[in-house]
Amino acid sequence: MFLTEEKLIRRQAEVGKYRYVRVSELAELEFAEDEDGKNGVYPGEVSFNGTIRLNEQWSGRDRYVWLRAVAVLPEKKEGFKIAGLFDFGKSGSFNNSGFESLLFVNGSPYQGVDNNHREVYFDDELGGRAVELVFRLWSGLEGGGAPRVQEHKISEAMIGYLDERIDDLFYMSQAALDTFRYLGRDQPEKQWLKQALDAAFREIDWSEPGSEEHVSSMYRAGASLNGAVEAMPQTFDVTLTALGHTHIDVAWLWQLKHTREKAARSFSTVLRLMQEYPEYQFMQSQPQLYAYLEQDYPELFGQIKERIKEGRWEPEGAMWLESDCNIPSGESLVRQILTGKRYFREQFGIESKYLWLPDVFGYSWALPQILRKSGIDTFMTTKISWNQFNRMPHDTFWWRGMDGSEILTHFITTSEKDGDAYTYNGRMTAGLLRGIWNSYQDKEINDHLMFAYGWGDGGGGPTRDMLELRRRFDKLPGIPKIKPGSAGDYFKGLHERIEKTDGFVHTWNGELYFECHRGTYTSQASNKKYNRRLELLLRDAEWLYTLAGVSRGDLAESYPAEELRAIWEILLRNQFHDIIPGSSIKEVYQDSDLEYAEGEARSFALINGAGEPAGGDEKDSGGQRFLTVLGSSNWEGRRYLELPGDISDAAVIQLSDGRQPEQQRTADGGWLVHIPSMPALGTEVLKAVSQQADSSPEGEQLLADAAEGRLTTPLIEAVWNKQGHFTSLRDRRSGREILAPGQRGNVLQVFEDKPLDFEAWDIDIFYQEKMTEISQLTECRLTENGPLRAVLRMGWTYNRTTITQDIIFYRDTARIDFRTEMDWHGHNQLLKVAFPVDVHATEATYDIQFGNVRRPTHWNTSWDYARFETVGHQWADVSEQGYGVALLNDCKYGYDIKDSVLRLTLLKSAVHPNPEQDQGHHAFTYALYPHEGDFVGGGVVREAWELNNPLRTVQGLLQLDPLFSIDGGYVLVDAVKRSEDGADVVLRLHEYAGARSKVLIESGYCIAAWQECNLMEEPEGDWQAGELNFQIRPYEIRTFRIRLGLEQTGEGK
Repeated sequence: MFLTEEKLIRRQAEVGKYRYVRVSELAELEFAEDEDGKNGVYPGEVSFNGTIRLNEQWSGRDRYVWLRAVAVLPEKKEGFKIAGLFDFGKSGSFNNSGFESLLFVNGSPYQGVDNNHREVYFDDELGGRAVELVFRLWSGLEGGGAPRVQEHKISEAMIGYLDERIDDLFYMSQAALDTFRYLGRDQPEKQWLKQALDAAFREIDWSEPGSEEHVSSMYRAGASLNGAVEAMPQTFDVTLTALGHTHIDVAWLWQLKHTREKAARSFSTVLRLMQEYPEYQFMQSQPQLYAYLEQDYPELFGQIKERIKEGRWEPEGAMWLESDCNIPSGESLVRQILTGKRYFREQFGIESKYLWLPDVFGYSWALPQILRKSGIDTFMTTKISWNQFNRMPHDTFWWRGMDGSEILTHFITTSEKDGDAYTYNGRMTAGLLRGIWNSYQDKEINDHLMFAYGWGDGGGGPTRDMLELRRRFDKLPGIPKIKPGSAGDYFKGLHERIEKTDGFVHTWNGELYFECHRGTYTSQASNKKYNRRLELLLRDAEWLYTLAGVSRGDLAESYPAEELRAIWEILLRNQFHDIIPGSSIKEVYQDSDLEYAEGEARSFALINGAGEPAGGDEKDSGGQRFLTVLGSSNWEGRRYLELPGDISDAAVIQLSDGRQPEQQRTADGGWLVHIPSMPALGTEVLKAVSQQADSSPEGEQLLADAAEGRLTTPLIEAVWNKQGHFTSLRDRRSGREILAPGQRGNVLQVFEDKPLDFEAWDIDIFYQEKMTEISQLTECRLTENGPLRAVLRMGWTYNRTTITQDIIFYRDTARIDFRTEMDWHGHNQLLKVAFPVDVHATEATYDIQFGNVRRPTHWNTSWDYARFETVGHQWADVSEQGYGVALLNDCKYGYDIKDSVLRLTLLKSAVHPNPEQDQGHHAFTYALYPHEGDFVGGGVVREAWELNNPLRTVQGLLQLDPLFSIDGGYVLVDAVKRSEDGADVVLRLHEYAGARSKVLIESGYCIAAWQECNLMEEPEGDWQAGELNFQIRPYEIRTFRIRLGLEQTGEGK
């Protein structure tokens, strides 16, 4: 017949209008301001002093208010639910759309009420009783951009009934109609559904809408439709595990304080829906959210624990929160899992077996090994489907890490018809339920998929609509079977199916590079700087307290485990995948700056207090001032130490044996001290002797021979032009010119940065089309020229921006440091520094967590040019046989190396979501390091480490013998700490050269016993005695528990 589809759409919508029976309206509600906006507030703490009526408006930005009413609920009635409908307006935009509130019933948190959860169903026992309804309502924010007041309207506050039979007709017809519209014309199920819907809707008598006959006819229509559907055969032999989920960004377009409330609202809603739907299963990652809830609403936390015991609420996902995987160090990723797994185990008795990261912006090649060595066998994500140029060829596969470890990896492929971009915020629609199978690329090995559904990003979770529609879709032909289940059971079954399949299961060997959001390597530069600085501070604090505790024999008692754990949680929280990438609003970074400052202050307090239990004296009887130098690297040798003037004024620095090391007065009034042999993983004591010492005694050899536009040191000859660009950098050791012929080095380049979408997130490949060089040189002078180093100061202006660099040439290393201070003022711009070098290399090597990765320097294929901006940690290197050049940094992560041009991205000044992103002061250092051999033989790793982790000092005498000496192989020590469960020492190291070698670890203390363990400090071998002597594989991470005694053996020092 004619217009049948249009008719069915209209009739189905009309049915929905009769689901609810109104009994009363809450025409006026008591009103109270919540000026403090604290977390975890209950109604009993609120004084109501005003009113607001239906259809009245209120407004605000980040404003909390309370609404209260006492309502008499209708009596319990067979076939009906006691219900309330509430609509308190609309706020924000994008992922902030809609109002958000938490409803308290008779003083207890009951459920979240928001734009997607406007209905409230009351327990039958409340029927006929007066109940106190209190809503804590948040005005919301603008969702990024300029601050904007949010306008709200109290649109609806109704108490009544839900007619369950009309509700059933509404949802069954919605599911059937959606399926009918999705299916193709040639599919017989389409005709079955059309006929069933048409027949059912013809049963409805529309002559007197709302009458008894009209209602009865809708009951008959529901029976007709259900009967027709039950007679239809199941025709789609695919199963979906339906997993309720809410992705809650711990901070993004809202602050941490808002997230705490989002978690409470979302989780209370889940708990309410679980009472109504016994089959409902829900998964929630991120222990940080549970910890917030435990503090703010302990009764909700207790209810969650009960659901966990029932097996209906699944706390999983391994990490403390869903961390970024590009920026954090390898040790940070380990602690994310260690801290997360410990919380799940201690609070819920759950042992995490999978990593759940649906929404992060790239996946380090180190992850497979980290996961395997953390007791995790499965990895899940979806975000990589957003790739700009290339689609990943598989959705279920083995991911092989840099050391050869493999982890089963699965992408949730929820997407609309023929769509490539997958979502973790699934809705119950025929298009998504079929789309997840249509998009899946590995049908020959697996016909059972996982479907995560629920509103997310800003929380909310599954709705009653979704749960009702799941029941109906599960009965319909042409749609996969949709069975509630847990992610853990799904992944266990996936492993079993993969093991049994006759099909070929593919392996991806390499990083999972995300071809999108490349700007997140750079955005919010100070946040990334604070992260790296705190990572290194925590490493040093743990090592120092372990060293001091072992030397005194009181490691178990003196080690500040709880304080260190608290600081680690600050760091881990700020590694969330929308904080550290730089993609959040301004207020998030104001909060983050305060947290990092707190973390640094507490770390420095620990480090400075490490010698206090031993009573380390600051001065001896002769008035000499002691300084203890901390050297946490695992190699010994010469090091430079910079001392401020307040330490070294009117004094000369001596070594502990009375020798005077070489030293040089610095331009800022301090001293640069050359320590000829700094112990590995140990300390050196200096004395500041009260006497004057000239920094440049008469006749002392100066390092540099300086002339206009030229500077020559024993290692480097540098020539620059009137713009301050180097036109020549000659390595005097080899006689090689470092720069490519006719090119200039240390050129600061400004690019127009206006990506198509997601300003703070993205850099698009066309950014290179519009570039300006910074060339207005305002200063060029030699500020230091002593026996240890020469410092050339250059300054530039660019529009309203000023840049000053101290370019440092050393006596003992060819590394050239560019110590930069910048006052940046400009928007939609990308700042890079470029060094075209005379090295022929088709690949560049980049430092990443626990190793390195090689990437092409050419654009041969789409997979190559998609990596036009890549992530690197402390260094990147290009080498040919016998010679290479590395570009190092102390707080940057975005690299761009094409052909022979090395570029480091220094700043990205987007305007959304933070209009003030990266404006103002910046301080950072990058360095150019020419070397013989490749990055291994040339010592790139050591130079980068020493740039990032310069020697620290503490006041007083803290003479501590090194815990360990490590010989053989190319290894870096990642952690020296007390074990989580006792007084053992935990030593973690990794191989960084891609080489197989033998390693010998000895100690000046008695090694009573040692045992290899995994990253979670769980044993993986028997206890052994004596020195540690083992073979390490390329890029392998090794962790040991070691029991040390006080007895000095005299070995390994």
